Amino acid sequence: MTQYQSDLLRTLSARGYIHQMTDAATLDTLAAKQVVPGYIGFDPTAPSLHVGSLVQIMLLRRLQQAGHKPVVLMGGGTGKIGDPSFKDEARKLNSDAVIATNIAGIRRIFDRFLTFGDGPSDAVMLDNAEWLDKLEYIPFLREVGQHFSVNRMLGFDSVKLRLDREQSLSFLEFNYMILQGYDFRELSRRQGVRLQMGGSDQWGNIVNGVELARRMDGVEVFGVTTPLLTTASGEKMGKTVAGAVWLHEDQLPHFDYWQFWRNTDDRDVGRFLRLFTDLPLDEIARLESLEGAEINEAKKLLANEATAMCRGRDAAEGAAETARRTFEEGASGASLPSIVAGGATPLVDVLVALGFASSKGEARRLIKGGGARIDGEKIADEAAVVTVGDAPVRISAGKKHHGIVNPA
Repeated sequence: MTQYQSDLLRTLSARGYIHQMTDAATLDTLAAKQVVPGYIGFDPTAPSLHVGSLVQIMLLRRLQQAGHKPVVLMGGGTGKIGDPSFKDEARKLNSDAVIATNIAGIRRIFDRFLTFGDGPSDAVMLDNAEWLDKLEYIPFLREVGQHFSVNRMLGFDSVKLRLDREQSLSFLEFNYMILQGYDFRELSRRQGVRLQMGGSDQWGNIVNGVELARRMDGVEVFGVTTPLLTTASGEKMGKTVAGAVWLHEDQLPHFDYWQFWRNTDDRDVGRFLRLFTDLPLDEIARLESLEGAEINEAKKLLANEATAMCRGRDAAEGAAETARRTFEEGASGASLPSIVAGGATPLVDVLVALGFASSKGEARRLIKGGGARIDGEKIADEAAVVTVGDAPVRISAGKKHHGIVNPA
Protein backbone atom coordinates (compact mmCIF):
# COMPACT_ATOMS: atom_id res chain seq x y z
CA MET A 1 0.00 0.00 0.00
CA THR A 2 1.30 3.46 -0.91
CA GLN A 3 2.56 5.48 2.04
CA TYR A 4 1.02 8.95 2.05
CA GLN A 5 2.18 11.94 4.09
CA SER A 6 -1.20 13.70 4.34
CA ASP A 7 -3.88 12.64 6.81
CA LEU A 8 -6.41 12.91 3.99
CA LEU A 9 -4.93 10.35 1.62
CA ARG A 10 -3.81 8.08 4.45
CA THR A 11 -7.39 7.94 5.71
CA LEU A 12 -8.96 7.52 2.29
CA SER A 13 -6.54 4.75 1.41
CA ALA A 14 -6.84 2.87 4.71
CA ARG A 15 -10.63 2.95 4.63
CA GLY A 16 -10.96 1.84 1.00
CA TYR A 17 -12.21 4.99 -0.74
CA ILE A 18 -9.59 5.33 -3.49
CA HIS A 19 -10.01 3.89 -6.98
CA GLN A 20 -8.23 6.41 -9.21
CA MET A 21 -6.37 9.68 -8.68
CA THR A 22 -4.81 12.32 -10.89
CA ASP A 23 -1.23 13.11 -9.77
CA ALA A 24 -1.48 11.51 -6.35
CA ALA A 25 1.97 12.66 -5.22
CA THR A 26 1.28 16.37 -5.80
CA LEU A 27 -2.18 16.15 -4.22
CA ASP A 28 -0.65 14.41 -1.21
CA THR A 29 1.96 17.15 -0.80
CA LEU A 30 -0.68 19.86 -1.13
CA ALA A 31 -3.03 18.23 1.40
CA ALA A 32 -0.17 17.87 3.89
CA LYS A 33 0.59 21.60 3.94
CA GLN A 34 -2.69 23.49 3.41
CA VAL A 35 -6.48 23.33 3.54
CA VAL A 36 -7.75 21.80 0.30
CA PRO A 37 -11.32 22.70 -0.71
CA GLY A 38 -12.85 19.68 -2.43
CA TYR A 39 -16.25 19.12 -3.99
CA ILE A 40 -18.69 16.47 -5.11
CA GLY A 41 -21.74 17.16 -7.24
CA PHE A 42 -25.21 15.77 -6.56
CA ASP A 43 -28.13 16.08 -8.96
CA PRO A 44 -31.40 16.90 -7.12
CA THR A 45 -33.59 14.30 -8.86
CA ALA A 46 -35.53 13.44 -5.66
CA PRO A 47 -36.18 15.04 -2.24
CA SER A 48 -33.73 12.59 -0.67
CA LEU A 49 -30.52 10.83 -1.60
CA HIS A 50 -30.25 7.08 -1.05
CA VAL A 51 -27.58 4.70 0.21
CA GLY A 52 -26.03 4.64 -3.26
CA SER A 53 -24.82 8.22 -2.60
CA LEU A 54 -23.50 7.48 0.87
CA VAL A 55 -19.91 6.70 -0.14
CA GLN A 56 -19.68 10.18 -1.67
CA ILE A 57 -21.25 11.81 1.39
CA MET A 58 -18.78 9.98 3.63
CA LEU A 59 -15.95 11.07 1.34
CA LEU A 60 -16.84 14.70 2.08
CA ARG A 61 -17.02 13.83 5.78
CA ARG A 62 -13.52 12.32 5.65
CA LEU A 63 -12.28 15.43 3.85
CA GLN A 64 -13.58 17.60 6.68
CA GLN A 65 -12.29 15.27 9.39
CA ALA A 66 -8.81 15.63 7.87
CA GLY A 67 -9.03 19.41 8.23
CA HIS A 68 -10.11 20.30 4.68
CA LYS A 69 -13.13 22.14 3.27
CA PRO A 70 -16.09 20.19 1.79
CA VAL A 71 -18.04 21.88 -0.98
CA VAL A 72 -21.41 20.26 -1.70
CA LEU A 73 -22.43 21.20 -5.21
CA MET A 74 -26.10 20.81 -6.00
CA GLY A 75 -26.85 20.38 -9.69
CA GLY A 76 -29.69 22.86 -9.94
CA GLY A 77 -28.37 23.63 -13.42
CA THR A 78 -27.06 20.26 -14.63
CA GLY A 79 -30.05 18.59 -12.96
CA LYS A 80 -32.19 20.17 -15.66
CA ILE A 81 -30.35 17.95 -18.13
CA GLY A 82 -29.51 14.77 -16.24
CA ASP A 83 -26.22 12.88 -16.10
CA PRO A 84 -26.17 10.27 -18.91
CA SER A 85 -23.35 8.31 -17.27
CA PHE A 86 -24.10 4.58 -17.50
CA LYS A 87 -27.84 5.21 -17.85
CA ASP A 88 -29.96 3.27 -20.34
CA GLU A 89 -32.19 6.22 -21.15
CA ALA A 90 -32.61 9.93 -20.56
CA ARG A 91 -33.75 11.12 -17.15
CA LYS A 92 -37.05 12.84 -16.66
CA LEU A 93 -36.60 16.62 -16.71
CA ASN A 94 -37.86 18.30 -13.53
CA SER A 95 -39.24 21.82 -13.21
CA ASP A 96 -37.38 24.58 -11.35
CA ALA A 97 -39.89 24.34 -8.47
CA VAL A 98 -39.34 20.58 -8.05
CA ILE A 99 -35.57 21.01 -8.19
CA ALA A 100 -35.70 23.71 -5.48
CA THR A 101 -37.80 21.46 -3.23
CA ASN A 102 -35.43 18.56 -3.76
CA ILE A 103 -32.38 20.68 -2.91
CA ALA A 104 -34.00 21.80 0.36
CA GLY A 105 -34.70 18.19 1.30
CA ILE A 106 -31.18 17.04 0.45
CA ARG A 107 -29.62 19.87 2.49
CA ARG A 108 -31.17 18.34 5.62
CA ILE A 109 -29.21 15.14 5.00
CA PHE A 110 -25.87 16.90 4.70
CA ASP A 111 -26.48 18.79 7.94
CA ARG A 112 -26.16 15.43 9.71
CA PHE A 113 -22.85 14.44 8.13
CA LEU A 114 -21.01 17.77 7.82
CA THR A 115 -20.43 20.95 9.82
CA PHE A 116 -21.48 24.01 7.83
CA GLY A 117 -20.25 27.53 8.53
CA ASP A 118 -17.80 30.27 7.58
CA GLY A 119 -14.60 28.72 8.92
CA PRO A 120 -11.66 27.50 6.78
CA SER A 121 -12.77 23.86 6.97
CA ASP A 122 -16.52 24.44 7.34
CA ALA A 123 -18.69 22.96 4.62
CA VAL A 124 -20.62 25.07 2.12
CA MET A 125 -23.43 24.13 -0.25
CA LEU A 126 -23.60 25.76 -3.68
CA ASP A 127 -25.92 25.44 -6.67
CA ASN A 128 -24.42 25.38 -10.16
CA ALA A 129 -27.57 27.05 -11.52
CA GLU A 130 -26.02 30.23 -10.11
CA TRP A 131 -23.57 30.33 -13.03
CA LEU A 132 -24.93 27.84 -15.57
CA ASP A 133 -28.30 29.59 -15.90
CA LYS A 134 -26.50 32.80 -16.91
CA LEU A 135 -24.36 31.33 -19.67
CA GLU A 136 -24.75 32.72 -23.18
CA TYR A 137 -24.55 30.03 -25.79
CA ILE A 138 -22.21 31.52 -28.42
CA PRO A 139 -19.70 32.96 -25.91
CA PHE A 140 -19.73 29.63 -24.04
CA LEU A 141 -18.98 27.69 -27.23
CA ARG A 142 -16.11 30.03 -28.13
CA GLU A 143 -14.61 30.18 -24.64
CA VAL A 144 -15.15 26.62 -23.38
CA GLY A 145 -16.26 24.39 -26.25
CA GLN A 146 -12.96 24.70 -28.10
CA HIS A 147 -11.20 22.78 -25.31
CA PHE A 148 -13.30 19.60 -25.70
CA SER A 149 -12.63 16.89 -28.28
CA VAL A 150 -15.76 15.10 -29.50
CA ASN A 151 -13.57 12.19 -30.59
CA ARG A 152 -12.37 11.78 -27.02
CA MET A 153 -15.80 12.26 -25.50
CA LEU A 154 -17.18 9.49 -27.71
CA GLY A 155 -14.54 7.20 -26.25
CA PHE A 156 -15.68 7.59 -22.64
CA ASP A 157 -17.20 4.39 -21.27
CA SER A 158 -20.34 6.23 -20.13
CA VAL A 159 -21.03 7.36 -23.70
CA LYS A 160 -19.86 4.19 -25.45
CA LEU A 161 -22.25 2.10 -23.36
CA ARG A 162 -25.28 3.96 -24.71
CA LEU A 163 -24.01 4.04 -28.29
CA ASP A 164 -22.96 0.37 -28.31
CA ARG A 165 -26.47 -0.55 -27.22
CA GLU A 166 -27.85 1.69 -29.95
CA GLN A 167 -29.72 3.67 -27.29
CA SER A 168 -30.44 7.33 -27.93
CA LEU A 169 -28.06 9.88 -26.43
CA SER A 170 -29.46 13.35 -26.91
CA PHE A 171 -27.35 16.43 -27.61
CA LEU A 172 -28.77 17.78 -24.34
CA GLU A 173 -27.21 14.91 -22.39
CA PHE A 174 -23.98 15.00 -24.39
CA ASN A 175 -23.47 18.55 -23.09
CA TYR A 176 -23.56 17.33 -19.50
CA MET A 177 -19.88 16.41 -19.37
CA ILE A 178 -18.90 19.82 -20.74
CA LEU A 179 -20.98 21.56 -18.08
CA GLN A 180 -19.50 19.40 -15.32
CA GLY A 181 -15.99 20.25 -16.48
CA TYR A 182 -17.01 23.91 -16.49
CA ASP A 183 -18.30 23.54 -12.91
CA PHE A 184 -14.84 22.47 -11.75
CA ARG A 185 -13.18 25.47 -13.39
CA GLU A 186 -15.86 27.82 -11.98
CA LEU A 187 -15.47 26.42 -8.45
CA SER A 188 -11.71 26.77 -8.75
CA ARG A 189 -12.19 30.46 -9.53
CA ARG A 190 -14.95 31.16 -6.99
CA GLN A 191 -13.97 28.99 -4.03
CA GLY A 192 -10.35 28.00 -4.66
CA VAL A 193 -11.49 24.39 -5.06
CA ARG A 194 -8.55 22.13 -5.91
CA LEU A 195 -10.16 18.69 -5.76
CA GLN A 196 -13.16 17.00 -7.30
CA MET A 197 -14.26 13.60 -6.02
CA GLY A 198 -16.86 11.16 -7.28
CA GLY A 199 -17.71 7.58 -8.18
CA SER A 200 -15.67 5.64 -10.72
CA ASP A 201 -18.29 6.39 -13.38
CA GLN A 202 -17.34 10.08 -13.11
CA TRP A 203 -13.67 9.65 -13.99
CA GLY A 204 -14.01 10.98 -17.54
CA ASN A 205 -16.01 14.01 -16.40
CA ILE A 206 -13.50 14.77 -13.63
CA VAL A 207 -10.51 14.53 -15.96
CA ASN A 208 -12.30 16.94 -18.33
CA GLY A 209 -12.53 19.47 -15.50
CA VAL A 210 -8.89 18.99 -14.49
CA GLU A 211 -7.75 19.66 -18.05
CA LEU A 212 -10.15 22.58 -18.57
CA ALA A 213 -8.86 24.39 -15.46
CA ARG A 214 -5.29 23.88 -16.65
CA ARG A 215 -5.94 25.05 -20.20
CA MET A 216 -8.10 28.07 -19.38
CA ASP A 217 -6.57 29.28 -16.12
CA GLY A 218 -3.23 27.50 -15.78
CA VAL A 219 -4.42 26.09 -12.43
CA GLU A 220 -3.54 22.60 -11.24
CA VAL A 221 -6.53 20.79 -9.79
CA PHE A 222 -6.99 17.13 -8.92
CA GLY A 223 -9.46 14.27 -9.09
CA VAL A 224 -10.20 11.24 -6.91
CA THR A 225 -12.73 8.51 -7.64
CA THR A 226 -14.09 5.76 -5.44
CA PRO A 227 -14.55 2.12 -6.45
CA LEU A 228 -17.90 0.95 -7.77
CA LEU A 229 -19.53 -0.35 -4.62
CA THR A 230 -21.13 -3.76 -4.92
CA THR A 231 -22.00 -6.24 -2.21
CA ALA A 232 -20.18 -9.54 -1.80
CA SER A 233 -23.01 -11.18 -3.72
CA GLY A 234 -22.31 -8.91 -6.71
CA GLU A 235 -25.35 -6.66 -6.35
CA LYS A 236 -25.22 -2.87 -6.55
CA MET A 237 -25.05 -1.27 -3.12
CA GLY A 238 -28.42 -0.01 -1.85
CA LYS A 239 -30.63 -1.95 -4.25
CA THR A 240 -33.19 -4.14 -2.48
CA VAL A 241 -36.33 -6.01 -3.40
CA ALA A 242 -38.37 -3.35 -1.61
CA GLY A 243 -36.72 -0.50 -3.51
CA ALA A 244 -34.16 2.22 -2.78
CA VAL A 245 -32.77 2.61 0.73
CA TRP A 246 -33.48 6.31 1.25
CA LEU A 247 -31.46 8.39 3.70
CA HIS A 248 -34.49 10.50 4.72
CA GLU A 249 -36.91 9.12 7.28
CA ASP A 250 -39.68 10.74 5.20
CA GLN A 251 -39.04 8.09 2.55
CA LEU A 252 -37.92 5.14 4.73
CA PRO A 253 -38.69 4.38 8.41
CA HIS A 254 -35.81 4.25 10.91
CA PHE A 255 -36.29 0.54 11.48
CA ASP A 256 -36.02 -0.34 7.79
CA TYR A 257 -32.85 1.74 7.50
CA TRP A 258 -31.33 0.03 10.54
CA GLN A 259 -32.40 -3.37 9.28
CA PHE A 260 -30.74 -2.76 5.90
CA TRP A 261 -27.36 -2.52 7.64
CA ARG A 262 -28.15 -5.37 10.01
CA ASN A 263 -28.72 -7.63 7.00
CA THR A 264 -25.22 -6.99 5.61
CA ASP A 265 -23.49 -10.05 4.18
CA ASP A 266 -20.85 -11.45 6.55
CA ARG A 267 -18.19 -10.82 3.89
CA ASP A 268 -19.04 -7.10 3.70
CA VAL A 269 -19.03 -6.24 7.41
CA GLY A 270 -15.42 -5.03 7.68
CA ARG A 271 -15.54 -3.06 4.44
CA PHE A 272 -18.82 -1.35 5.36
CA LEU A 273 -17.58 -0.51 8.87
CA ARG A 274 -14.55 1.24 7.33
CA LEU A 275 -16.61 3.13 4.75
CA PHE A 276 -19.76 4.02 6.68
CA THR A 277 -18.78 4.45 10.33
CA ASP A 278 -16.23 6.46 12.32
CA LEU A 279 -15.11 3.45 14.38
CA PRO A 280 -11.30 3.18 14.76
CA LEU A 281 -9.58 0.88 12.26
CA ASP A 282 -8.13 -1.41 14.94
CA GLU A 283 -11.61 -1.96 16.39
CA ILE A 284 -12.95 -2.70 12.89
CA ALA A 285 -10.14 -5.22 12.35
CA ARG A 286 -11.22 -7.00 15.52
CA LEU A 287 -14.89 -6.99 14.55
CA GLU A 288 -14.38 -8.32 11.04
CA SER A 289 -12.34 -11.23 12.39
CA LEU A 290 -15.34 -12.53 14.36
CA GLU A 291 -16.86 -15.74 13.10
CA GLY A 292 -20.05 -17.73 13.42
CA ALA A 293 -22.80 -16.19 15.52
CA GLU A 294 -20.42 -13.53 16.86
CA ILE A 295 -20.35 -11.73 13.50
CA ASN A 296 -23.98 -10.78 14.19
CA GLU A 297 -22.77 -8.50 16.98
CA ALA A 298 -20.56 -6.71 14.46
CA LYS A 299 -23.56 -6.33 12.14
CA LYS A 300 -25.63 -4.83 14.94
CA LEU A 301 -22.84 -2.37 15.69
CA LEU A 302 -22.65 -1.46 12.00
CA ALA A 303 -26.41 -0.90 11.95
CA ASN A 304 -26.30 1.18 15.13
CA GLU A 305 -23.41 3.39 14.00
CA ALA A 306 -24.59 3.90 10.42
CA THR A 307 -28.13 4.70 11.57
CA ALA A 308 -26.96 7.03 14.34
CA MET A 309 -24.88 9.03 11.85
CA CYS A 310 -27.73 9.42 9.37
CA ARG A 311 -30.82 9.45 11.58
CA GLY A 312 -29.55 10.29 15.08
CA ARG A 313 -28.58 8.15 18.07
CA ASP A 314 -32.15 7.99 19.43
CA ALA A 315 -33.39 6.58 16.10
CA ALA A 316 -30.64 3.96 16.10
CA GLU A 317 -31.33 2.86 19.65
CA GLY A 318 -35.08 2.74 19.02
CA ALA A 319 -34.62 0.63 15.91
CA ALA A 320 -32.22 -1.71 17.70
CA GLU A 321 -34.71 -2.19 20.53
CA THR A 322 -37.51 -2.81 18.06
CA ALA A 323 -35.39 -5.47 16.37
CA ARG A 324 -34.58 -7.11 19.69
CA ARG A 325 -38.21 -7.25 20.76
CA THR A 326 -39.43 -8.35 17.32
CA PHE A 327 -36.91 -11.10 16.71
CA GLU A 328 -35.97 -12.17 20.23
CA GLU A 329 -39.29 -11.74 22.01
CA GLY A 330 -41.77 -11.92 19.12
CA ALA A 331 -43.25 -8.54 20.08
CA SER A 332 -44.45 -5.76 17.79
CA GLY A 333 -42.12 -2.76 18.01
CA ALA A 334 -43.24 0.83 17.63
CA SER A 335 -40.55 1.65 15.05
CA LEU A 336 -41.78 -0.83 12.46
CA PRO A 337 -43.54 0.53 9.37
CA SER A 338 -47.26 0.53 10.02
CA ILE A 339 -50.65 1.24 8.50
CA VAL A 340 -54.14 1.49 9.94
CA ALA A 341 -56.92 -0.79 8.69
CA GLY A 342 -60.25 -1.98 9.96
CA GLY A 343 -61.98 -5.32 9.48
CA ALA A 344 -60.70 -7.55 6.67
CA THR A 345 -58.20 -6.14 4.15
CA PRO A 346 -56.68 -8.15 1.29
CA LEU A 347 -53.13 -9.19 2.16
CA VAL A 348 -51.90 -8.04 -1.27
CA ASP A 349 -53.14 -4.52 -0.47
CA VAL A 350 -51.43 -4.58 2.93
CA LEU A 351 -48.10 -5.69 1.43
CA VAL A 352 -48.25 -2.83 -1.07
CA ALA A 353 -49.29 -0.28 1.57
CA LEU A 354 -46.38 -1.28 3.83
CA GLY A 355 -43.94 -0.92 0.94
CA PHE A 356 -43.05 -4.61 0.83
CA ALA A 357 -44.26 -4.89 -2.77
CA SER A 358 -44.44 -2.28 -5.50
CA SER A 359 -47.66 -3.67 -7.02
CA LYS A 360 -50.41 -6.18 -6.37
CA GLY A 361 -48.81 -8.49 -8.91
CA GLU A 362 -45.54 -8.42 -7.02
CA ALA A 363 -47.42 -9.01 -3.76
CA ARG A 364 -49.13 -12.08 -5.22
CA ARG A 365 -45.78 -13.45 -6.37
CA LEU A 366 -44.41 -12.88 -2.87
CA ILE A 367 -47.29 -14.85 -1.36
CA LYS A 368 -47.07 -17.60 -3.97
CA GLY A 369 -43.36 -17.95 -3.25
CA GLY A 370 -44.00 -18.49 0.45
CA GLY A 371 -42.55 -15.16 1.54
CA ALA A 372 -45.58 -13.64 3.30
CA ARG A 373 -46.60 -14.20 6.92
CA ILE A 374 -49.40 -12.95 9.15
CA ASP A 375 -48.38 -12.97 12.82
CA GLY A 376 -45.62 -15.43 11.98
CA GLU A 377 -47.82 -17.85 10.03
CA LYS A 378 -46.87 -18.48 6.41
CA ILE A 379 -49.66 -17.58 3.97
CA ALA A 380 -49.97 -19.41 0.64
CA ASP A 381 -53.39 -18.13 -0.47
CA GLU A 382 -53.13 -15.10 -2.76
CA ALA A 383 -56.70 -14.15 -1.78
CA ALA A 384 -55.92 -14.12 1.96
CA VAL A 385 -57.16 -11.20 4.04
CA VAL A 386 -55.76 -9.53 7.12
CA THR A 387 -58.40 -9.34 9.82
CA VAL A 388 -57.73 -6.68 12.41
CA GLY A 389 -59.58 -6.80 15.71
CA ASP A 390 -58.57 -4.95 18.85
CA ALA A 391 -54.85 -5.86 18.62
CA PRO A 392 -52.21 -5.00 16.00
CA VAL A 393 -51.33 -7.64 13.40
CA ARG A 394 -47.70 -8.27 12.40
CA ILE A 395 -47.00 -8.71 8.68
CA SER A 396 -43.74 -10.16 7.38
CA ALA A 397 -42.26 -10.27 3.89
CA GLY A 398 -39.41 -12.75 3.89
CA LYS A 399 -37.15 -12.87 6.92
CA LYS A 400 -36.08 -9.25 6.83
CA HIS A 401 -39.15 -7.02 6.37
CA HIS A 402 -41.77 -6.64 9.08
CA GLY A 403 -44.64 -4.22 9.56
CA ILE A 404 -47.72 -3.62 11.68
CA VAL A 405 -51.40 -3.26 10.78
CA ASN A 406 -53.02 -1.28 13.59
CA PRO A 407 -56.76 -1.24 14.37
CA ALA A 408 -58.68 1.64 12.84
